[in-house]
Amino acid sequence: MRRNDKMGWIIAIVAIAATIAAAVATAIVYFEKKRKDDEDLDHYLDCSIQ
Repeated sequence: MRRNDKMGWIIAIVAIAATIAAAVATAIVYFEKKRKDDEDLDHYLDCSIQ
């Protein structure tokens, strides 16, 4: 029974690590896209004013 307990903990730790990695990747992609959209908007507004 102890082997199953250790295996369960290992699986849980790996699942938590994967969840955290996915959340970090999602945040990076979101903020990178937002930054790019802001730059595009600034460029559009600068060009339209001139």
